[in-house]
Amino acid sequence: AVAEVKLRDDQYTLDHMRAFGMYNYLHLDSWSQDNVYYVDQSGRVMNLSVTLDTSLQKPREVFRLPADLTACDNRLCASIYFPSSTWVTLSDGTGRLYLIKTGKRGDSASEKWEIVFNEELGSPFIVAHSVSFVKSGTHSVAVLLLRVEKDELDTKGSGFHVTLEWVTIAEMSKEGDHQYEICRKRVLQGKSVPHYAAIEPSGDGLMILSYKPFKSIQQEEEKLVENDDAKTANEKKDPLYYWQQTEDDVTITIHIPQDITKDDIKVHFSPENIRVTLKDQPPLMEGKLHSSVDHESCTWIIKENKSLEISLIKKNEGLRWPELIIGDTNGELIMDTEMSECLMHLTSEEMNPNPEKENPPCNAQELEECDAFLEDSATLCRFDGDTLQVTHVINLGSNQYLFSAVVDPREMPCFCLRHDVDALLWQPHPDQPENMWEHIATFNALGYVQASKQDKKFMACAPDYSYSALCECLRRVFIYRQPAPLSTVLYNRKEGRQVGQVAKQLVATLEANDPILGFQATNERLFVLTAKTLFLIKVNTGN
Repeated sequence: AVAEVKLRDDQYTLDHMRAFGMYNYLHLDSWSQDNVYYVDQSGRVMNLSVTLDTSLQKPREVFRLPADLTACDNRLCASIYFPSSTWVTLSDGTGRLYLIKTGKRGDSASEKWEIVFNEELGSPFIVAHSVSFVKSGTHSVAVLLLRVEKDELDTKGSGFHVTLEWVTIAEMSKEGDHQYEICRKRVLQGKSVPHYAAIEPSGDGLMILSYKPFKSIQQEEEKLVENDDAKTANEKKDPLYYWQQTEDDVTITIHIPQDITKDDIKVHFSPENIRVTLKDQPPLMEGKLHSSVDHESCTWIIKENKSLEISLIKKNEGLRWPELIIGDTNGELIMDTEMSECLMHLTSEEMNPNPEKENPPCNAQELEECDAFLEDSATLCRFDGDTLQVTHVINLGSNQYLFSAVVDPREMPCFCLRHDVDALLWQPHPDQPENMWEHIATFNALGYVQASKQDKKFMACAPDYSYSALCECLRRVFIYRQPAPLSTVLYNRKEGRQVGQVAKQLVATLEANDPILGFQATNERLFVLTAKTLFLIKVNTGN
């Protein structure tokens, strides 16, 4: 049977449930979509392959974990990720990471799983994501490890924190011998399990979609040291200025004395620098800006409440500034929470100012209790691989995360967000700063429909977007096809118009009493795994 690991008594938080209790035990090889894998109770990685359309071959052992898993008291479920068509990253759930060269998978003649690296990396973790890339002639595999750990300092919250460890394993040449070794480790920490966390295909960055923010541990430690030094030198002073930013501009607010007039203020803009002086005093703020601005479009005004407001227009739109003036600590950044406008135009032209009009996009009064979700809002962040600084932030507001899916294994996984009643699928493009998140598909009404499924466990969609699907904890699977043209004429009697397309919903009920443990979708079929059975549901006919 499948090696299911039940939650222990000390794994009682929502984060434990999300990370481990709702774990998908079925692993689809996105590079060879007729192949799925699971780990059984004997520690064997088993492959199931589809041959003639819907017939499955017998489960085939491709690898056996060397260690006895049952000996570890605090083990997690074993986890697998396929970074390329010939490499696999695997965790046994006890804290050991394996990098395995497989040969071409799906072809029993050339498929042979060989360990090229394995190392104990501390407390147990699951593999959240991994990528394989070649840089300057050196092959590397970057792996993202997820842990939920006890936090002794957290006395008011859940008592746990979440860490994402980003490990890069590279091929090293030693005395003519090629070996794989860890060349870099980076750790991020947050207070909630991320909905989505993925390394960019080039290994240059990381994207995290989470309810609570993640920060680099190293930066936090450095910041603590700096703060201690600053406190001993002088007590914390009020900021001289406050600033906030959008994708296009930066706004600076400076409080000025009552007796200062417009003629006393001098603001000098240049493409890279800014200088602000009051009367004949030394400059109030001066220095090199984090990034260049369109200095001819920059402006300043005096507000009624005796504050000076300066507007800077960014040259590089979309770039998030971690600081205003390089090295200046006299200001304070105010986080802007309204960064979800880029989602607005995708399902309706306006945000329903008149709910009485015909076909409103979405009326909040019509939303039901099941539409409420636990978290107020999630944030999508991109971290730079070298500095672990945040380069982009989007506040998703009420655009609830639904699921992630691999559309093209060479690209980052997509994520699906609810927008009004619909669900929109987004493809990250880290190599295109102007179009970093592309809207690639819409599943009509899925956002609303899924909200009513209180027992839902997994959601997925076909890589060609032809359908989306969700399964409950037990037995039932719901399939939602995209609208398709009708072969017969159909009229909407109420509106007296001809209907050209209809979207069909299908429900499959499995003949099984065991809970569903795994769920994967391909263009043609759904794979549904319980402890002892794998079900295949044919959705589309192959071309």
